[in-house]
Amino acid sequence: MSLTVTVIGTVFIDCKGFARDAYIPTGRNLGTIQFVHGGVGRNVAENLARMDLPTRFVSSVDASGLGQEVIDRLNRVGADTRHVPAAEREGMGMWMAVLDQSGDLAGSISQMPDLATMQKVIAEHGEEIVQGSSHVLLELDLNADISRAVLALAAKHGKPVYGIPGNLDVVLNHPELIGSLACFICNHVEAERLIGVPVHELDAAEQKEALLAYMRASNLPSIVVTLGEHGSIYAVAATEEFGRQSIFPVQVLDTSGAGDAFFSGTTMGLIRGLPLAEAVICGTKVAGWTIESAENNCSRLGDLLQQDETVTKLFGNGGA
Repeated sequence: MSLTVTVIGTVFIDCKGFARDAYIPTGRNLGTIQFVHGGVGRNVAENLARMDLPTRFVSSVDASGLGQEVIDRLNRVGADTRHVPAAEREGMGMWMAVLDQSGDLAGSISQMPDLATMQKVIAEHGEEIVQGSSHVLLELDLNADISRAVLALAAKHGKPVYGIPGNLDVVLNHPELIGSLACFICNHVEAERLIGVPVHELDAAEQKEALLAYMRASNLPSIVVTLGEHGSIYAVAATEEFGRQSIFPVQVLDTSGAGDAFFSGTTMGLIRGLPLAEAVICGTKVAGWTIESAENNCSRLGDLLQQDETVTKLFGNGGA
């Protein structure tokens, strides 16, 4: 079957404030403010489309000018948005974020979307969507009903599902969902909440044992945990492979969207046949290029992938 990657997740509009000088939480801070298209699912869908993977997005937007802007932008990069209906209200969320003078997140507030419209899409079209997909990328923390329905359809049709957390509420309350994934990718804060130990504070042997023990208990085949400036660690249950991937030097502009970018690059590598140890290199590259961008996505992503020597070597000649 030819590649058709389906991304199921949320759309957010991000209101970002960038502090010009040292950020003072209780004071007035001069800087710049901008609206940026965001949301875990939307970010991932745009990244994959920019990396020339045939991408279908399942979500919802508001029946407004902003909602149409989201659709138009995704369509411009080649994403299929036929399953992104407009809701009269709260079809997408809002995220207000403050970035300090170094580009790091200093604080944020989220307004979650109403998932009723997306849930209706899954109920009415989920079978054809999943059956027509080669891979499914699922934002797990939508709600338990959506996650269960998608995972059941994927199991029925033999489609691998790669999971990324949103706020962890669904995963923590329904840990059995993890075992239905082909790979789960999260950050070290989320991993600590799931596994129960601070993996970023452990040595390599302890990290390996913690990840393998969690995968044995949850029936999860593979996992990747990002560690911020310390790179990432990964493990594969079947072979007990464990490894660490360092970051590449970058000029930090805005760290928001980096986790979604890492997920996008890593899953792109897996979808195109790379082993996990090499796929995380792609994830690290994509995250780095996104950190150097003022938006949640790097507009030059496709060109950078084609031009990067490390990536082109992974895929042979010709890049991703």
